[in-house]
Amino acid sequence: MTGPVLSDTAAGLLQVAVLVAALAAVHVPLGDHMARTFTSTHHTRAERAVYRAVGVDPDADQRWSVYALSLLGFSLVGVLATYAVLRLQALLPLSLGLPAVPPAGAWNTAVSFVTNTNWQWYAGEAVMGHLAQMTVLTVQNFVSAAVGLAVAVALVRGLARSRTDRVGNVWVDVVRSVTRVLLPLALVAAVLLLLGGVVQNWAGPTGVTTLAGQAQSIPGGPVASQEAIKELGTNGGGFYNANSAHPFENPSGLTNLLQVFLLLLVPSALPRTFGTMVGDRRQGLAVLGVMAGIWGLALAVATWAEVRALGSVPQLAGAAMEGMETRFGEWASALFAVSTTATSTGAVNASHDSLTAAGGGVALVLMMLGEVAPGGVGSGLYGILVLAVLAVFLSGLMVGRTPEYLGKKVGRREVTLVALSILTMPALLLVGAALTAGTPALVEASVQDPGPHGLGEVLYAYASAANNNGSAFAGFGAGTTYQDTALGLVMLLGRFVPVVLVLALAGSLAQQVRTTPGAGTLPTHTPVFVGLHGFVVVVVAGLTFFPALSLGPLAEALQ
Repeated sequence: MTGPVLSDTAAGLLQVAVLVAALAAVHVPLGDHMARTFTSTHHTRAERAVYRAVGVDPDADQRWSVYALSLLGFSLVGVLATYAVLRLQALLPLSLGLPAVPPAGAWNTAVSFVTNTNWQWYAGEAVMGHLAQMTVLTVQNFVSAAVGLAVAVALVRGLARSRTDRVGNVWVDVVRSVTRVLLPLALVAAVLLLLGGVVQNWAGPTGVTTLAGQAQSIPGGPVASQEAIKELGTNGGGFYNANSAHPFENPSGLTNLLQVFLLLLVPSALPRTFGTMVGDRRQGLAVLGVMAGIWGLALAVATWAEVRALGSVPQLAGAAMEGMETRFGEWASALFAVSTTATSTGAVNASHDSLTAAGGGVALVLMMLGEVAPGGVGSGLYGILVLAVLAVFLSGLMVGRTPEYLGKKVGRREVTLVALSILTMPALLLVGAALTAGTPALVEASVQDPGPHGLGEVLYAYASAANNNGSAFAGFGAGTTYQDTALGLVMLLGRFVPVVLVLALAGSLAQQVRTTPGAGTLPTHTPVFVGLHGFVVVVVAGLTFFPALSLGPLAEALQ
């Protein structure tokens, strides 16, 4: 190995070590803070003002069905409000002279931000004015992440409570998620990003003359404030089309590492919250072990694929740097790609379409696993807990005992809800991708590349939508009326069908009596169960998606 290669390797390993150390340092305090947030009976003055405005009693817990209906109604209002602002953009101040967003595009964007997907069919600086960016889009960055946190907390309560039909108050959970968790963290993150050189102003495009004598328009805007919650809330929608590869959004290696830290921060601390709320922190460590194991393995494979530059074109060029920022290189690009697709964030600092076949395949597989390593804000925790219930059920079948998870029996109703929740995403992904890949007119309009890579583009787009991720292979043309509409429907169903099923599971578990573990109870905090849990996560996705992956990324990699 040459000197520069050794230097790149050392720098890459150092940034991974710093990231892991930073996440470990905040794991306990942040996890415990969130546990206190969702178990406290105290309401702040500002929170009480919100409850009075909404007209709810913050001390009244809700049944799971009421919780779900309230959440769906709240999200529907968010879709309508976002759609209205985007359609009326030309009439609003700070629009920068930009026209109204087209109907199909406004629908897609409204659904995208409300579902925490933040999929972008558009170039942010060319379509969205400052008012739209600062109001509806930034607001949805906060509240969509808060909705995910609320659902996760409701499921944890279902596991912790006994003999009750109540899982909490959705208004309290959402408000506290914003005021006590996301907003304070976003404020600190925005200041750090500002200090790191991220743009924050109300300036419109500024004309400059380049060194080559050409005219260029340099857009400004309130970037740092949106960038902070974009990563912290695992949202991902970029202020600029180049997202976190743009120097105004991500100026340096330090800000790049900070952004990766932010998108992993809350999801990686939630297992501690879970363990604290159920009264057994070993359970949280077990869940964290599954998440960390999958993330670490994916990072190793993706980094190897990018650094080795597998493929004829990268080998001829000497490196897999097509579509990557030279400021970051392969190591930082692989770290960002793995972390963003493992957390349903969707932000990118490199073109995922330009990753090697194996590297892009890792990103696709991470989404197909359900994004549970560690997953999105809230959605990662409730996703992996659903898979833990499935692991317990399968282990019960193997030993011939009634399966239990944290003292709650896993019966026919619970397994049915788990199965439906797990099957929702694959059904949306495969049906949506098949409709596009099997229709020549849609292929011609949206798929840039032929062969396995073109199929990979289609699979990636619908995996991103069904999992509420938001990243994309750049070769996929999403800005058509059909794709805007279809992907919007997939995002909507991919978010809220599992949410309702998870809340129903929470209600079913809360009604049970929490039994005392006996000699025949399967311990769910041991390394054996951690291995079983991780195996179930991988096998469920493997059995579901292996045929499609064989025709796409695997076939391309073998070429």
